[in-house]
Amino acid sequence: MKFVTVSGPPSTGKTSVLLRTIAELTRTGQKVGVVKFDCLSTSDDQVYAARGIPVRKGLSGAICPDHYFVSNVEEVVAWGEAQGLDMLLSESAGLCNRCSPHIKGVLAVCVVDNLSGVDTPRKIGPMLRSADIVTVTKGDIVSQAEREVFARGVSLANPRAMVLHVNGITGQGASELAALFLEAPEMDSIQGRKLRFSMPAASCSYCLGETRIGARYQQGNVRKMKMED
Repeated sequence: MKFVTVSGPPSTGKTSVLLRTIAELTRTGQKVGVVKFDCLSTSDDQVYAARGIPVRKGLSGAICPDHYFVSNVEEVVAWGEAQGLDMLLSESAGLCNRCSPHIKGVLAVCVVDNLSGVDTPRKIGPMLRSADIVTVTKGDIVSQAEREVFARGVSLANPRAMVLHVNGITGQGASELAALFLEAPEMDSIQGRKLRFSMPAASCSYCLGETRIGARYQQGNVRKMKMED
């Protein structure tokens, strides 16, 4: 089975892009499934299911969604194998821009959109910087010059990535993305593989449920700003 990690900031059009790409993959005879990771709620799993796509949903709740992803990815891949899938796609929203679900040896995709601002590519962090493919959406809403400036910013942030423009509404570019997905390596298990980038440090008192403000309540991983000139 092939496994592909797809991430990106919220509302960039990840689900629309994947639906179009899955439609292209299905035409080639591929059986594709999706695991949707989110924080508090999502109805995207219902969108996939309505199109007959095998899907599972995972909500992290109070836990960092990408920590949640890593804690469950082995079971996710096992589920895809049990379903007899040819390809499994994981979709997650990088909510803090510091996290990244990408795994060494697993095709990694980051979805960003032209409307987020020209400085966005350098702000996203490892989710974009460690991706193999950066898919840019909503290009039909901005000018050609704006598209080129944004794409240049992506290339500066990640010179190794292939930058591909995809329209989640019309499907333009989805066949090219599907062809790249088909080149993903086969794998039997995810066990023992390594993340491409370490997760953010956790385990402070606020991670464990503390709500009171003040130095006396701050324990564990705490970093203070330098306020003096």
